[in-house]
Amino acid sequence: MRPNSFQRRCTLSALLLLGALTASAKAQVATADAKRAVRPEQTDLARQARAEGLRAVYSQKPDTWPVPHVDEGVQWKEIGLLPEVVHPAANPHNQAKESLGKALFFDPRLSGSGQIACASCHDPDLAWTDGRTTSFGHARKMLARNAPTTRFAAHQEKFFWDGRAESLEEQAVAVLLNPDEMHASRDHVVKTVASITAYQKQFGEAFGDEEVTLERVGQAIACFERMTVNGRSRFDAFLKGKSDVMSDAAIRGMDLFRREARCMNCHHGPLLSDGKFHDVGLSYYGRKYEDLGRFEITGEANDVGRFRTPVLRDVTSTEPLMHNGLFHLQGVLNMYNAGMPTLKRKEHQQDDARFPTKSPHLKPLGLNRQDLEDLAAFLSSLEEPKLRVRPPELPGLHAAP
Repeated sequence: MRPNSFQRRCTLSALLLLGALTASAKAQVATADAKRAVRPEQTDLARQARAEGLRAVYSQKPDTWPVPHVDEGVQWKEIGLLPEVVHPAANPHNQAKESLGKALFFDPRLSGSGQIACASCHDPDLAWTDGRTTSFGHARKMLARNAPTTRFAAHQEKFFWDGRAESLEEQAVAVLLNPDEMHASRDHVVKTVASITAYQKQFGEAFGDEEVTLERVGQAIACFERMTVNGRSRFDAFLKGKSDVMSDAAIRGMDLFRREARCMNCHHGPLLSDGKFHDVGLSYYGRKYEDLGRFEITGEANDVGRFRTPVLRDVTSTEPLMHNGLFHLQGVLNMYNAGMPTLKRKEHQQDDARFPTKSPHLKPLGLNRQDLEDLAAFLSSLEEPKLRVRPPELPGLHAAP
């Protein structure tokens, strides 16, 4: 439906307002970069007017939105709705395979101890995480990294914080065989699953024959994980035309996210993640809790301290945050506003070729209290509604509740 003359006038007024605000904001950002000055706060009336103008602008098609503030060379994609899930040709979806994968995802017998399942660290009641700083592994060993949500794994290309798995199938098998995680062996997984008559039947329905292999176990788990995607947040509803579903604060925060807060240098696209690896100054290099990140996989010195950009969808449900699970949302926003930690070389590190270098995308922002509250409101609009996932009946173990 074409807009009437009143709507066109409102949109034009909003764009003129946005243009004026953009010029002012750019001047403020330049000042913040030079002096780290905090942007002046606005009156309630000015904030309301800004929200109304931005709501009119962002209610239009995304290709009409203001260009985001990103550094030269960043190949950004617009934030938006999730695409349809595409299953790989080597592991096509069918309902029997998805059901089998769900059972295996919840079955602790796949682990060496018989006590740990995939769902132990990726609990659907906890937004497919475990809510812990870092997870407990085999024999209650405290693992080094926080368990990220598996909810949006269908749309990711590399897995684990360091990207060591190239597919969801590979990721599932790697966790099973990791001695510090599920502590299983190939032989243990195959013999355990093959010994359960009900699983043999399910493998036949899923794969065409009853042969149990570790690769098929990984395929079934990956098939189930790809079907756990939602995309029913207030942000999604807004993009589908419900222009009043996001609060004024969230609308202002969305504009900040795309522009003055510079978030889209790394957090862009439907997942609000570029899927790449960046050093944000949290490697603890040369200190207790040191984590070299991507370097441990590639051996490249410039990968020291780099970790995969986390998905920001449902971020308020997946705390604590970051690869080490040490932070909550407000603390993360404060750190990014300050430009994140910058490591300084000590005397014995002056010639250290592996000394990590923080991403150049990170710099002091000078955002004020109101800005940070608005950013938090936008990130809250990415939260998925709670959806209970009942554990399935595990054959030969216990019935579903």
